[in-house]
Amino acid sequence: MTDDVRSRVESLRHKLHEYDYHYHVLDAPLISDVEYDRLLHELVELEALYPELQTPDSPTQRVGGEVTEGFGKVTHAFPMLSLSNAFSEADLSEFDARVRQMIGEDVHYVCELKIDGLATSLIYEEGVFVRGATRGDGVTGEDITQNLRTIRALPLRLREAVSIVVRGESYLPRAEFVRLNEQRAQTGEPLFANPRNAAAGSLRQLDASVTAKRNLAFFAYTLISSEQSVATQEEALTKLQELGFPVNPHFRRCASISEVMEYIRFAESIRQNLPYDIDGVVIKVDSFAAQQKLGTTAKSPRFAIAYKFTAEQAESRVRTIELSVGRTGVVTPTAVIEPVFLAGTTVSRATLHNEDFIREKDVRVGDLVVVQKAGDIIPEIVRVVTEARTGEEALFHMPTVCPVCHTPLVRAQGEAALRCVNPNCLAKRIEGLIHFASRKAMNIDGLGDMLIEALVQAGVVRDVSDFYTLQKEDLMQLERMGDKSSTNLLAAIAASKQQPLERLLFGLGIRLVGEKAAQTLAKYFGTLDNLMAASKEQLQAIPEIGPKMAESVVAYFHDPENLARIERLRQSGLRFDTDLKHATDMQNLPLSGKVFVLTGTLEHLSRQQAQIFIEERGGKVSSTVSRKTDYVVAGESAGSKLAKAEELIHAHPELPLRILSEQAFIKLLDEDGEMSSGRE
Repeated sequence: MTDDVRSRVESLRHKLHEYDYHYHVLDAPLISDVEYDRLLHELVELEALYPELQTPDSPTQRVGGEVTEGFGKVTHAFPMLSLSNAFSEADLSEFDARVRQMIGEDVHYVCELKIDGLATSLIYEEGVFVRGATRGDGVTGEDITQNLRTIRALPLRLREAVSIVVRGESYLPRAEFVRLNEQRAQTGEPLFANPRNAAAGSLRQLDASVTAKRNLAFFAYTLISSEQSVATQEEALTKLQELGFPVNPHFRRCASISEVMEYIRFAESIRQNLPYDIDGVVIKVDSFAAQQKLGTTAKSPRFAIAYKFTAEQAESRVRTIELSVGRTGVVTPTAVIEPVFLAGTTVSRATLHNEDFIREKDVRVGDLVVVQKAGDIIPEIVRVVTEARTGEEALFHMPTVCPVCHTPLVRAQGEAALRCVNPNCLAKRIEGLIHFASRKAMNIDGLGDMLIEALVQAGVVRDVSDFYTLQKEDLMQLERMGDKSSTNLLAAIAASKQQPLERLLFGLGIRLVGEKAAQTLAKYFGTLDNLMAASKEQLQAIPEIGPKMAESVVAYFHDPENLARIERLRQSGLRFDTDLKHATDMQNLPLSGKVFVLTGTLEHLSRQQAQIFIEERGGKVSSTVSRKTDYVVAGESAGSKLAKAEELIHAHPELPLRILSEQAFIKLLDEDGEMSSGRE
């Protein structure tokens, strides 16, 4: 390793920290996402080649690593007490009277939005994030350090080398909540009830790579430090911003409870337009000296209180229950209700999720129900007003056949969803066509939902490959499609042929393959032909690809109808490769699908040479030893990675994991021979 490499790694880390700060804290991006990803990829590769340069604060640590067996316990040096609640102006006046009685008349408060997420404690030593925990019982929480590292808004290195404790709220933005539930609905997984539950579930994942895909966010609100000369909560929030933390911008200093109430009305007025959920306002005495004088009870601080919003709900009546069929065949029930104004909009439909939800809530046609917006976004039925039943209400039963094509529905083991498995179902075909043309897939401008339905009804489009054989006369026979609009659409369809492989893969709608998985597969295999030839074992060798997804991909490319569709797309001139460089024809390479970990110092090869030799033969180099690792190449002074491999072999002798000396590794490269079990 040269000084140039060390300098480049340090430079990349510094740049990426700055870009994260400007993007997530200042909301002022300095570079494009593509350029950021390029720099991050370079850092990942350098740290893989030189693991001794990897540090806990590296941006590469945000992607998640090994699966943990469970969460350790963390004792909070400063207890994380819960706040007392207020529900009215009278409650706040009583709180104010108690505070003034104890510390005098000169009291100022700081009001902050109460983010509906998961309270989190962070420990920094000399400016580096070292540990994070949940509140737990207030005295002992769970160690979720690895999961917290995946939150890009949370700084791994501060802008000053200080040792502090920071408290804040980890939360899921509303847009991410909607995306996550849509994804879970397509795979038949239970939906999250609200963003808070989703955030809590995400931070309690034993596999941090799952958390990394959830795009959690963070706001800091408490600074505990003996090094910082701050005397008030207002100063602490400013200091947190200076250190690099995201702080909610809507805090306000108030001189009286009447000003506090004005702030609460302000918070309620902006609540619906925020990109995250809030469930109230936190009011704190501003002066730290006054806070210390007020002290705490066994459960709560006397210097702070939470004003809780009343959840906005409304009563309505279920008129009927409709069914829709998604592109993967999932049949979703929706309650059509009498229109009611709720949380800023008129609501006339409420999701019922699946058959289990209907049974659990005992929802019947004609029922009077209480409706609210889950996370203030998705209308849902909270409960049935059973005491209002007249006996005229009708039980609802999910169908046994698809409501569109009448094919028998299937409920897979472990799934809550009923699914139509007919590949020719009209509803599935239309939804699949809409997905193919969507912005994140082939991005065909002008090809919207209604136009696609019209093309299907006219009989000119049945399959995604038919988009590329459309003629102007096909389009101009449709309502509102003139010469100019038809010409523009045909140009957009032609332009989409140059979309790279990852977009085509996502657009094909392979079950369980979302946008991120499509990018991973495209990057790893390089061409569609390589991917089509991959075995389940080769797919599972990719750290991000699990057995269910691997099975789904193999099944898709073994279906004759799918193969015929792909051949038609090939004939139409679509790109079957990606913008990313990769080795060709991986299935025929001797180490295809094999995952290597390099540790220690090699005598005859540099790490970079070893990685090149592995990748030339179709293998992949990982920085982490896991159950998906095939070979650990152990040089001199091999450390924790070798120990981890030995532990896995001892505990799970059925794994293909093998430990190679440098000599055995070179022999493998030369002969491409099979290694015997154990260490060589």
